[in-house]
Amino acid sequence: MRFLHISDLHFGKTVHGVSMLENGDQGFWVDRFLEKTVELKPDAVLIAGDVYDRSSPSGEAVTLLSRLLTSLADLSVPVMMVAGNHDSSPKLSFVRDLLGRQRLYISAPLEGSPDLARVTLEDDFGPVDFWLMPYVFPALAARALNADSDAFGFPDNETAVRALLGKQKIDLTRRNVLVAHQYVTAGGFEGMRGGSESAVGGVGQVDVSAFDAFDYVALGHIHAAYSVGRESVRYAGSPLCYDFNELRQPEKGPLLVELGGKRDGGPVPIRWQTVVIPPLHPMRVLRGTFTELRDAELANPRTGEYLKLILTDRRLTPETASFFESLFTERGSVLMDRASEYSPFGNGSDASEPHAARQRSVEELFAEFWSRSSGGDGPSERDFALLSRAGEITRRADAKGEPTQDDIRAILDFLTEEGDA
Repeated sequence: MRFLHISDLHFGKTVHGVSMLENGDQGFWVDRFLEKTVELKPDAVLIAGDVYDRSSPSGEAVTLLSRLLTSLADLSVPVMMVAGNHDSSPKLSFVRDLLGRQRLYISAPLEGSPDLARVTLEDDFGPVDFWLMPYVFPALAARALNADSDAFGFPDNETAVRALLGKQKIDLTRRNVLVAHQYVTAGGFEGMRGGSESAVGGVGQVDVSAFDAFDYVALGHIHAAYSVGRESVRYAGSPLCYDFNELRQPEKGPLLVELGGKRDGGPVPIRWQTVVIPPLHPMRVLRGTFTELRDAELANPRTGEYLKLILTDRRLTPETASFFESLFTERGSVLMDRASEYSPFGNGSDASEPHAARQRSVEELFAEFWSRSSGGDGPSERDFALLSRAGEITRRADAKGEPTQDDIRAILDFLTEEGDA
């Protein structure tokens, strides 16, 4: 049995103000994925949740998903899809019984019944049961199971998932595949998460042992691709980088999974590989001095990229940002994010430390605040010069912390001189 495992499509996603749908990225990926499907001829496609970026998707996002699913139906490839935490399970499963006749199988909402949707396919080794579990909210799971719990349902996601799976009639003599959208860990250890889909403080955590009954678990929710606890429990990751932190995974693409036969109750042989689909607009982080980055980009022009700029030797002024923005725009690229790591005061403080703000100068704190408030542009040279004068006054203020009349006069003289200039 061979199937393609994908997840976290997030149709309709916007990254740093750029619509990945309107700018062609997601439609381009769909076309390439369909080409791979024709080439590989899988027995099924598994979509492990977060097909949309929001529970009320735009018409364009719905149209793109419709194109993907209709094309797969035209190719006679069965599709099994579950709702993620970004999806509305009731909306996604609309007319699911009717769609099932076209071999488009969608997870049932956890409302009224604890029974998961199950689909059985056959190969030379016999049947394979696919179980479709939408994202499990503890309160909804408790309602479906009529559990005797408090108003918030089960105390956590793991308890809810274990209770829900415990109600399923799983035949362990057959091969079983679970399609799920959960935050899965092994012994509390977190894997490599994607930058745009993170769990905080272990919220929603489910230990991998909850899925021991399944020969393969097709996971969604985390945007990086990796296995959890055992090789047969895997995240496919998002099809595109939706955050610059996700560049830690250099190549993205669906997982092609092959299940062997099950003999004498032993483990099912599983092979898998990543089918790489290059993006329409590759992401890249540029970090270095102004001169280094300027010379490198002028000498080796690249086109059609999404870029993040980090300067290490100077503040990011509007003039500096404009230079790079114009350069990249001419090449059909987008400067999505920009920042500076430069500190002119050399105090070596780390902004990530809790006490860092108290160790940093007034000028540095204000410049950082200005940059964040303006989307990356630092204060102009004139504004920063005025700020430096104010900082000097603050550091040598009298015991009451109040500026003297001479201090005030110096600021007014500076403003008058600058204005005359």
